[in-house]
Amino acid sequence: MQTISAVAPQPDNARPGVKRLLQGDGANLIVFNFCPGQTLPDHKAAHPITVQCLNGSLEFECGGERFPLKQGEVVHLRAYVPHAVYCPDDALSEGNILLLSMLTGERHS
Repeated sequence: MQTISAVAPQPDNARPGVKRLLQGDGANLIVFNFCPGQTLPDHKAAHPITVQCLNGSLEFECGGERFPLKQGEVVHLRAYVPHAVYCPDDALSEGNILLLSMLTGERHS
């Protein structure tokens, strides 16, 4: 068993703060900290993923549709599905936290 603190590094002016919390059996956990106006532009993941807003407010875009992703909400996507994440201009000045779980299925032990 492993306990992990989901504390994200501070973002800079150009990009969100990012930290890998775990590279473990079956999953990688990565935490992002966004400032208003920051984005993760359109991209794909090689594995199925879940994204969860831990704090603040974010927007998630997939299939040409953008919708709010609020604290406690989770989205699941299959591998290779294009998506993007946005932090709205009216979001908290700091502490808009996203937890990404990459469901790799890989064994590390």
